[in-house]
Amino acid sequence: MFYHVKDLQFNARVSRPDPRFANILLEQFGGENGELAAAMQYFTQAFAAKMPHPDKYDMLMDIATEEFSHLEIVGATIQMLLKGVNGELKDAADQSEIMQAMDGADARESLIHQALKANPQFDMLSGGAPRLTNSQGIPWCASYIHSNGDLTVDLRSNLASESRAKLVYEHLMKFTDDPYVKDTLSFLMTREIAHYKMFEGALSTIAPNFPPGVLQPDPRFTQQYFNMSPNEGARGPWNEGEMPGMGKDWEYVPDPIAYVQDTEGLSNLLDPKTGELERTKELDKKMSKLKSEEVISSEPKGEAQWSNYDQNL
Repeated sequence: MFYHVKDLQFNARVSRPDPRFANILLEQFGGENGELAAAMQYFTQAFAAKMPHPDKYDMLMDIATEEFSHLEIVGATIQMLLKGVNGELKDAADQSEIMQAMDGADARESLIHQALKANPQFDMLSGGAPRLTNSQGIPWCASYIHSNGDLTVDLRSNLASESRAKLVYEHLMKFTDDPYVKDTLSFLMTREIAHYKMFEGALSTIAPNFPPGVLQPDPRFTQQYFNMSPNEGARGPWNEGEMPGMGKDWEYVPDPIAYVQDTEGLSNLLDPKTGELERTKELDKKMSKLKSEEVISSEPKGEAQWSNYDQNL
């Protein structure tokens, strides 16, 4: 159940209208890394998470609801930045607040054209209000949403989503000198970092959480790093020394073509890892049973009911 409080979570304000920045800010209203995309992503992920992770369902719904609050802040800021950009702009030009901030007819006409040039939809389709598009006018799309039904995968997707959103707000702050707008953007950017740490903490409580899903990797092909360029490649912890969290070392392959030919397309390796393969198959069976029982045991028997209203009193 959602409950709307009419006050914004953060006191969003603007010093003056700015239709050009309003258009840029649409990126966080209806863009791929925007607040609506985040809210819908966490909202949809929550349903699959409830069984067997009711605590993560609660967390995802809380963060999704906060993202809707952020969407409201972004929409309100865009609306304030568009103050005066409407069908009455030319008729009431000399009296409107937006015109008082400028000098003369040339500047007035310039601002009108700025608004139309930045995004004609403001004037033609939305009456000077935000629309669910990105800054290029491309409509919001459900394909922005990543919800895979595996909580460890979803949480890692969310870490990436929060990282991208943080970076977008960081870039947006470079395109405005309005101190009030900067304060709002700073708040929203900071909450992306807070959400990142929430998802990181949630992921750490799920064990095991790697590899994603159930099936384990084939030990014959886990540790090779193929140098896919003619010269000696860069070396680092991604291709030398111990593989992070795997308990084995990287195998650097300097000449992948010769390696593939010598092993007959990786089918005749020097070390077939027979013992590891058998252990992997047994682990696959164990993990399959564990994951299946985990979900089945959390599902109610007989009639299903999503909420227990007695507990919520």
